[in-house]
Amino acid sequence: MAAEVGPAAIDHVGLAVADLELAVAFYQRLLGVPPSHREEVPRDGVTAVFFDLGESSLELLGSTRSDSSVGRFLERRGEGLHHLAYLVSNIEAELTRWRNRGAELVDEHGRPGARGRLVAFIHPKSAGGVLTELCQLRDGAE
Repeated sequence: MAAEVGPAAIDHVGLAVADLELAVAFYQRLLGVPPSHREEVPRDGVTAVFFDLGESSLELLGSTRSDSSVGRFLERRGEGLHHLAYLVSNIEAELTRWRNRGAELVDEHGRPGARGRLVAFIHPKSAGGVLTELCQLRDGAE
């Protein structure tokens, strides 16, 4: 029987922010580096700004519409930690592994996400209260 692989690394930490431009300026000043990537993700109703920090990144998420998951998060909880994202080599196999261990999946299959990655989310109830994102690099992804 082949060994299970699991996550390879932490890809990024996502923070929900109420004022994206203010947060970008703050983190650029705090971290001393400019953002490495900015992308609007219309499907999710967010604009994502990434700061690369070694092998992982900090992602700032600003809502572009009130009915987005980040918009609802900000309404309920305010700014702060939104999700933790793990880099995986095979998102479908990893989703199967989580499902087989009883996890509640938000996404049944990988879907296009920011920076050209395939992404899928695990419900916080199944991950110690933290929304968990699985990310798989695709050809040409950053």
